[in-house]
Amino acid sequence: MVKGIILYQSKYGASKKYAHWLKEETGFECIETKSADIKRLADYDRIILGGGLYASGIAGLSFLKKNYSALKDKRIAVFCVGASPYDEAAFKQILEHNFTGVMKGIPCFYCRGAWDEESMSIKDRTLCKMLQKAVSKKDPSDYEPWEKALMCAVGQKCDWTDREYLKPIIRFICG
Repeated sequence: MVKGIILYQSKYGASKKYAHWLKEETGFECIETKSADIKRLADYDRIILGGGLYASGIAGLSFLKKNYSALKDKRIAVFCVGASPYDEAAFKQILEHNFTGVMKGIPCFYCRGAWDEESMSIKDRTLCKMLQKAVSKKDPSDYEPWEKALMCAVGQKCDWTDREYLKPIIRFICG
């Protein structure tokens, strides 16, 4: 029987939501990266790490990078959660940014998250406002998909989480 664990780092809840949905689907244990004990992870065949996307970085990925030598013989996958709709070119850039060196080739999956400016930290809200202001100076017909999503979400509370995003992750786990 396959034994797995889902590690996650969630700032606003969408990554946690996906991690717990994945737990329901797989029966795997589910814990936050800050509570993960690398020695205990030796007991698992599958390691799934999930985290939000912030400035092209995947939250929690530093845990995997730091401990990769101890986990390299495991079946590892990552899912990242972002507010933008999936865009092939943008996702490719995320992979190139995050999966270099020994991390290259680790499967990564995209799940769309949520947007709620009221729940954001002052820092995140300020950064988003600055980004929205910069994007608003462009012609809307020239927006990248993420820019269009950003501008549509202004002042809205949006939840795009969907269990459908888990299907490719589950296929990987079962493979």
